[in-house]
Amino acid sequence: MSTAAIVDYGVGNLFSLTGALRRLGAPTVVTSDADAIRAADAIILPGVGAFGDAAARLRASGLADVLDERIGAGVPLMGICLGMQLLFERSFEYGEHAGLGYLPGSVVPLSEAFARDGIDLKVPHMGWNALDRVRDDVLIADVPEGACVYFVHSYVADARPEHLVATASYGIDVPAIVRAGNVCGCQFHPEKSGDVGLSILAAFLDDAKGGRI
Repeated sequence: MSTAAIVDYGVGNLFSLTGALRRLGAPTVVTSDADAIRAADAIILPGVGAFGDAAARLRASGLADVLDERIGAGVPLMGICLGMQLLFERSFEYGEHAGLGYLPGSVVPLSEAFARDGIDLKVPHMGWNALDRVRDDVLIADVPEGACVYFVHSYVADARPEHLVATASYGIDVPAIVRAGNVCGCQFHPEKSGDVGLSILAAFLDDAKGGRI
């Protein structure tokens, strides 16, 4: 199984994610060190909190440049929750903030998406929802149709159809898993999603080691 670097940039609950990877037997390092990230077979970008602060921390620390370099070299990257949102071009969370730009599109308030369609649901979206497969992908090859994963988020990415792997229905079709080449993201928390989440993390790491992502 691949060696995974969890990027530590001061934003995110790293304990659950580290525990999940260790349960899988994956060699794991939690690090903000550029050389340690460069040495990894796969990179995971976690995150909770504010988009603007998270993006600023990545840039100020130089970690955004390291991610650019490794992605350009073909190393697989998975963003989780806020980490997935950071993969997009921009967010409109309390202003407008530039993202990492690995996927085209913006991150918008879930409440605005609901308002456009007259939907009255609670925000944040919190709880278990079924994944709806959009296209085949190694990440969900062993995930049963309709399997549930755990979400906690108030913002949503307007991902392009060609980058959707799976969605979840919560008033709208929430982009749940996205991919563009060696960059992928999960809006939900796989580390908190039981066996289904572990299966997705294992598939990411196994495929990274095989060089197929």
